Amino acid sequence: MLKTLRNAWRIEDLRKKILFTLLIILLYRLGNAVPVPYVNTALLAEYFASLQNTVLGLYNVMSGGAFSEATIFALSIQPYINASIIIQLLTIAIPALERMSRDEGEEGKKKIASITRYSTVAIGLLQGFAYYMLMKNNSLIVSDYASSIWAAIVIILTFTTGSAIIMWMGEQITEFGIGNGISIILFASIVSRLPNAVVTTINNVSTGDLQWWAALLMFLGAVAIVILIVYVSDAERRIPIQYSKRVVGRKIYGGQSTSLPMKVNMSGVLPIIFAQSIAALPATICAFVSKWQNSWIMKNVFDTTTWPYVIIYFLLIIFFAYFYSTIQFNPIEVSNNLRKNGGYIPGYRPGKPTSEFLQKVLNKITLFGAIYLGIVAVVPIIITMFSDVAQKTGLSIGGTSIIIVVGVALETVRALEAQMLMRNYKGFLS
Repeated sequence: MLKTLRNAWRIEDLRKKILFTLLIILLYRLGNAVPVPYVNTALLAEYFASLQNTVLGLYNVMSGGAFSEATIFALSIQPYINASIIIQLLTIAIPALERMSRDEGEEGKKKIASITRYSTVAIGLLQGFAYYMLMKNNSLIVSDYASSIWAAIVIILTFTTGSAIIMWMGEQITEFGIGNGISIILFASIVSRLPNAVVTTINNVSTGDLQWWAALLMFLGAVAIVILIVYVSDAERRIPIQYSKRVVGRKIYGGQSTSLPMKVNMSGVLPIIFAQSIAALPATICAFVSKWQNSWIMKNVFDTTTWPYVIIYFLLIIFFAYFYSTIQFNPIEVSNNLRKNGGYIPGYRPGKPTSEFLQKVLNKITLFGAIYLGIVAVVPIIITMFSDVAQKTGLSIGGTSIIIVVGVALETVRALEAQMLMRNYKGFLS
């Protein structure tokens, strides 16, 4: 990875793209340090200290801590991610959107992107209003402006505008930077918490609150999880495909052999995000109802340090992994495309036998990928249940964050390598 970055830096065009990307990230981080007006940030920080195990705690991690500080970029990239997921699901459910994305080519993709942008602004308004009501109901707004309609308008529009600006920043990185802008901004948000984690670990080791060997074990465990993520991210099942020969005039087409790659982790990090949001929903509801906060079901079932929560979380990850793999890979459609192009899987007849075989393979690799996601997600929780080392090292980052960071890093390196390959390829005329 470091070698790729060093080689990319030597190319002037790529160097400009890297510097542009770093400039956008710097502006993003500066925006995360500017709070919205009329908010008591000290009381807000104390309030969020008790919400780490809720959906709001997940949002705070994804925003790099900006959500708990009510900055102008507090909503971070979450409205855009939610809008993208909703539009993706609606594209499958609504035939008009499906035809637009499939049949209209580049114009259809531009229309879908435009709908996603408008949806981002709408979701930003809803989330901004919900965040304002949360602060107002818990007396987190300066008392002189707590009931002012002007304060509500300013706070809500500031949150919404911040989410729209972040969406624009991601698009600028995609167009003029090194690409994959939205993921890079999310990467920067999560990684921004690492310096504080390192400082916390050093201070606890120096004061004796944390043993040096415990910190070393946590570091080695994190490295092992990263290696596992890198290994599984590149893992795929390659199904051999044979194309029959066709005679067109005096020429013979086809006859070659190729393969159909099926990634083990086809759905990425989405199953963990949805599973964590749903599993943390009861704790979020209880956080707003004072008489439920200390109830038996909250302490023994929905608290993140209990085994029932871990089991529910793990099963939800498996469910959403199968759900998203079904959306992203359609065995019947792939089988029909192979038959139309004269391709077949050796040992299986075209049509229904091929689709059944693909469905069987999909179920097997999805199960393996779902178990892998579940292990990565629940291991940090189990460690926290038996030890407070995670809090003392400041490395209480869940599996969602680890997979996002590693995945974005791998995608960025691949994008740089592809751009360097295009610039170094001379062609047959040279």
